[in-house]
Amino acid sequence: MTDIFSSLGSAQKPAPPRKRNGWQIALIAIAAVVVLVGGTVGLYAWTLSNTFDSAEKIVDPFPTNFDKRPAALTGDASKAQNILLLGSDTRGKNNGSLADMTGQRSDMIMVAHIPADRKNIYVMSIVRDSWLDIPGRGKAKINAALSYGGVPLAIETIEGVLGARIDHVAIVDFTGFKGITDALGGVDVNSQVPFTRGGHQFSQGLQHVNGTQALDFVRERKSFKDGDFQRTRNQQAFIKAVLTQTLSAETLTDPGKISGLVGAVAPFLAVDDGLNSSYLAGLGLELRDVRVGDVTFFTMPTLGTGTSPDGQSIVNIDWEELKAVQRGFQTDTLDEYEPTVQTIG
Repeated sequence: MTDIFSSLGSAQKPAPPRKRNGWQIALIAIAAVVVLVGGTVGLYAWTLSNTFDSAEKIVDPFPTNFDKRPAALTGDASKAQNILLLGSDTRGKNNGSLADMTGQRSDMIMVAHIPADRKNIYVMSIVRDSWLDIPGRGKAKINAALSYGGVPLAIETIEGVLGARIDHVAIVDFTGFKGITDALGGVDVNSQVPFTRGGHQFSQGLQHVNGTQALDFVRERKSFKDGDFQRTRNQQAFIKAVLTQTLSAETLTDPGKISGLVGAVAPFLAVDDGLNSSYLAGLGLELRDVRVGDVTFFTMPTLGTGTSPDGQSIVNIDWEELKAVQRGFQTDTLDEYEPTVQTIG
């Protein structure tokens, strides 16, 4: 499977970490992808686990109609995991709760697939205006599922799209991107398209950004002719930048930086009960050989933009191409899928 970021350029490779830190590094890698480095507790777990576990808990996040949920994988594929990551820019509208997102739409939707063999990680973005059937609600944009029925309906909708079960879920407030970036001393993002936001000019190519600039980088969409498609690619580029900086020797050997990283993200994070430091630590041990180059980002196949019957601007899903993605999730064979860059078409 080709890393979609090969078409966007690559950042300078981090210095190779010491071999004895293999499982700790893997924990940091998976945590960075799954909850934007909120679970970076491997290296100093005995002092930082409580910080991460103080994140807000999502009450009853999973659908209750068990007979309608996709079957869990069996056999050799049974250890595979799918983790849903939802990003929001609307915290505080429900009494300051990030876990209660009923009435709010998700601005970022990603599914991280961790194969049973633990050799790679695949992160699929879903464009928020993707048009589909939301269970019990009819046709709508996929990000409306969170508004209509909170996290359970969002999970049910995405499970319906993939035909595969979601094992864990996390919601991150976009404001947390600022704290993550500043805790790392800034990150190097690769901007495919030049644009201006917040008085800052983002030139094309690799550039160092601080927290405020990172927030502008992941939020902007109006500057791009393909809108949310480029915003999705920028969000992926930001996460890859965070991964690269987190896995650098400079970060891994700095206890203060690791502590600041976990402390920066926890207040802006909500997770299901099972997505805790113990779970991430166990997963990290299994992913001890995974590196940044083993993480692949791609976007769910689309046919570009269109207009709904009621006049909304929407994104049309490529249901035929999606079959290959569904098969990858359902049989733990995403390594066989070859993604392409998604745009307005």
